[in-house]
Amino acid sequence: MARHAGQRGAALITAILITAIATIAAVAMASRQHLDIRRTTNVIESSQAYLFALGAEEWGKQVLVRDREDNQVDHLGEDWATMLPPIDVEGGRVAGQIEDMQGRFNLNNLVIDPPPNPQGGQSANQQTGQQAVQQVSQLDMDRLQRLLQQLGLEEELRFAILDWIDGDADVSIPGGAEDFEYLGRELPYRTPNAKMASVSELLLIKGIDRDIYGALEPYITVLPEYTEINVNTASAEVLMAVVDGLNSADAEQLIDGRGTDGYASVGDFVGHAAVAGRLSGNEGLGVETNYFIINAESEFGRGRTSLYSLVVRDKNANVEVVMRAQGVY
Repeated sequence: MARHAGQRGAALITAILITAIATIAAVAMASRQHLDIRRTTNVIESSQAYLFALGAEEWGKQVLVRDREDNQVDHLGEDWATMLPPIDVEGGRVAGQIEDMQGRFNLNNLVIDPPPNPQGGQSANQQTGQQAVQQVSQLDMDRLQRLLQQLGLEEELRFAILDWIDGDADVSIPGGAEDFEYLGRELPYRTPNAKMASVSELLLIKGIDRDIYGALEPYITVLPEYTEINVNTASAEVLMAVVDGLNSADAEQLIDGRGTDGYASVGDFVGHAAVAGRLSGNEGLGVETNYFIINAESEFGRGRTSLYSLVVRDKNANVEVVMRAQGVY
């Protein structure tokens, strides 16, 4: 009798154990299914938010097309310079803003590539086995020096930036840095000796930390070709870097002189009393812009996207995307 009671007790414990295991398994499966559903939902919502951001990019491109068809002068009083406020769309929101990148100092201007052969094919240097030589733009080196001075940064940083971009392995003096400087670091790397693709590359350059980068970033850009600075959209800091001897009061006068329609020509800018003969010609300046950043912010459900699209616009009002990035350009 006792033996039967013991068998019944063991059977009961076994049944309880099996029930507990089955319950735990069911809860685990339900939890896993819930996580899978949430993960899938997040992917779908993030994808939809990205599509909304692409829609804002297309809006920006169409605004720039219409602007070029209307006139050849770009200034901050035009429609493209007006932020698209957040608007509700089905299931989410989207906002956009267009920024003139030629109102900033283009770091890639420090080096001028040799001109292409007008007849096409190889240049005379290439035909004779000689390498085409880049030129350092002293005009832009001086402007970067003045910008660094205004921001209270070391002027020698311009030489390290130049060595990062130029195509040779010669160290610029003072303050330059080539491969030898970077190969000795804990995580070694080489200088690209090519144009920058992103301003964030500055964080890899000798002497530049996040504080210096944060001070420089609002006034600089990197564009794939040599570009003029648009005097109608440049900040006071950039204008003081552009014109040697210009002080903050002069820069504000130049900004006020833009009026609502901007300077119609570089000649009007150069002829302003605040410039006072400090410039003799256009000297890398302009009143129109080819390169813009379209900033798009979108949300759908829990999905969030920040899309930065660098676009180029030609004189025929064709607008093409040069690159896209999510996060910070």
